[in-house]
Amino acid sequence: MKVKKIVMLIFAIIFFVLFIIFLLPVTVAGIINIGNITGALTTGILTAVFLFWNKFRSLFSGWWGNSKSRIAIIIICGIFFLFIIAASVISFFMIREINDKPKDNNTTLVVLGCQVRGNQPSLMLKCRLDSAYDYLSEHEEVSVIVSGGQGPDEAVSEAECMYDYLVSRGIDEERIYIEDKSTDTNENIKFSKNIIEQNGLCSDITIVTDGFHQFRADIFAKRQNLRAYNISARTQLWLVPTYWVREWFGVAYYTIFK
Repeated sequence: MKVKKIVMLIFAIIFFVLFIIFLLPVTVAGIINIGNITGALTTGILTAVFLFWNKFRSLFSGWWGNSKSRIAIIIICGIFFLFIIAASVISFFMIREINDKPKDNNTTLVVLGCQVRGNQPSLMLKCRLDSAYDYLSEHEEVSVIVSGGQGPDEAVSEAECMYDYLVSRGIDEERIYIEDKSTDTNENIKFSKNIIEQNGLCSDITIVTDGFHQFRADIFAKRQNLRAYNISARTQLWLVPTYWVREWFGVAYYTIFK
């Protein structure tokens, strides 16, 4: 009995820690999206279940004794099981795409936009730009497209912010092409392809974004008949769970409805 209580307590602690991690983006950076909402709700419920296991088991037994409640439980468990399978499959492909680096230098770099604060890049966008800068510094023959429009709460477009950042660090402005009309990842890739065709750039691209985002970007690249490689920026670890879960919904939505 003591062993069982210890095991339940360990699981409760694990899920509580995950609950805190999903809340961090909200408390630290004001980030609220379907990723941390889903993660916090799920881990919060699981924390309570394992912390009050005996009470939950008694409650569950009562529900199971009622035929209507039993059907509802079976349906909920079935949906949850399918969700876990779908999330696992999507995660497999997300992990696979993280390190698909270019085999040679004959590609066009495409940096995907992210939140701009004032006229400065957010932490996540700065990490993407730093990764792009490192690659461009080592491969001076490579051109780059900075892609991202201007949101209602942004002083400048994401593309303009990225352009200024790269130029300030010494990247030749003639190597940088601005795509500042896109509003999502699909348009990032679609409008960047237009720039590639209009300027005779290499049609093979290397996408610079966060690792969790690479799979969805690659899906859109394939839809545009572009061969895409990936360079993944460093993502702050405390942000990964939130955006990883968010990406499950993003991939599912764009696969089904777009």
